[in-house]
Amino acid sequence: MKFSARTNWELEENALAATLRERRTRGEEVLDLTVSNPTACGLVYDREALLSPLAAPAALDYEPEPFGLESARSAVAEYYRDHEADVPVQRICLTTSTSEAYSYLFRLLCDPGDEVLVARPSYPLFDFIARLDSVILREYPLHYDPGASASSTHAWTIDFEGLRDAITERTRAIVVVHPNNPTGNYVSDAEREELERLCAERNLALIVDEVFLDYPVGTEEKPRTFATGASPALCFVLSGLSKVCALPQMKLSWIVTRGPRDLVERALARLEVVADTFLSVNTPTQVALTSWLRGRDSVQKQIRERVRTNLVTLDARLRGTKADRLAVEGGWTAVLRVPREIAGRSFAEASLDRGVLVQPGEFYGLPEGRAVVSLLSRPEIWQRGLKLLPID
Repeated sequence: MKFSARTNWELEENALAATLRERRTRGEEVLDLTVSNPTACGLVYDREALLSPLAAPAALDYEPEPFGLESARSAVAEYYRDHEADVPVQRICLTTSTSEAYSYLFRLLCDPGDEVLVARPSYPLFDFIARLDSVILREYPLHYDPGASASSTHAWTIDFEGLRDAITERTRAIVVVHPNNPTGNYVSDAEREELERLCAERNLALIVDEVFLDYPVGTEEKPRTFATGASPALCFVLSGLSKVCALPQMKLSWIVTRGPRDLVERALARLEVVADTFLSVNTPTQVALTSWLRGRDSVQKQIRERVRTNLVTLDARLRGTKADRLAVEGGWTAVLRVPREIAGRSFAEASLDRGVLVQPGEFYGLPEGRAVVSLLSRPEIWQRGLKLLPID
């Protein structure tokens, strides 16, 4: 049987995954400092408030709207009004996930073999989505200020010279994540202006992933969304319930389209056909969306407090050790600068030998001597795991 080359993955376990599986098979405890699933991190959810909207009579009615029910899209528009952005309902397209949103946009913008630029370091899921849509990913670098401290702002910046060098005649879009995962840097206003100007000059689309927008670190101010203001370039802003309401199981995300009116209208006409082909968002979730978005503050406050508390614990543990933390402005992850090897083993492997799971920075395109941990970890596991890290 011949399968598609798009699915010709390397499916073998890497050494770390094999060791992890073996430890768990033997029944040995693993303190997992990588868990980022909010439903598995001990957060308190209001079950009645979340589940009762799913029983609304309207959930039994089917209206095949390509962009989603108007009531659901109005709820998304209300969310953006809280971010001081006036988003027309007609420019909102619902999807089941941000992964699906990326796939819709890759199909909208790219022919097979066309290119999309993504940051390095960044989340590795892009590789799978692009390959399934026959799109080639090219990377542009993020630069970290070597003199930055853990409390610095804008320590990570876009290398615009590297970004311009990465553009070819087949480039169709630039992806930015605001704030980036795992580095946690927001795009500054100056970077935003340069990105939009560059995309307009080169006839490129700008795709902005804002799933972690609501989780700044060290400030109560709401970061500026790309969904507000005029843009000289065609821009697509992505977000969804997975992070905004910490409800990844409810499977609903969205795309906001902005930019010059003629480009927006042409893009939306084509995007509507893509969305109409799949009609993937279920009705009960759309019906419940208004209630869920209006009730998001409770879980968001818990997450921001968890991140703050875990950062304090992390910084206290790192003080005076062989490791330190890179600056983070938002999101749920932290990047650690750690010894490259411990007694001939990589840092992640040496940590797992002690029963602690961290992610190697190489998974995200970070250099050697970096590890990534989830600031959403349960505090009791976080404290025990940090004590066991081989950094003394």
